[in-house]
Amino acid sequence: MASQAQVRQERDKKAFPHLQQYAPVWIVEEKFFESEESIQFDVVFQHSLYGWVIRRYRYDGFNGVLYHKGQTSLSENDALELMQADPYLETPIADIPNAYGG
Repeated sequence: MASQAQVRQERDKKAFPHLQQYAPVWIVEEKFFESEESIQFDVVFQHSLYGWVIRRYRYDGFNGVLYHKGQTSLSENDALELMQADPYLETPIADIPNAYGG
């Protein structure tokens, strides 16, 4: 059985390449499921088409798969509040217009 730290590390290997296009990205919630060796987490970022969004992912550590579970909009005021914390994934320059549309 993998530990939470191990599953988190494997999650980062899958999530970083995908989320890098949206950087900066903040994790706002994270839930570890020990029996399933999985982590469900919500991230916040500015999407090129939808503005500020909260997107939910689930990383299945047993199978090594990252699942997109949906997204909702976020107001700019709420996003500004979250930006006070350090991001999960940083970038020196945000390239929102050139991010993938998905």
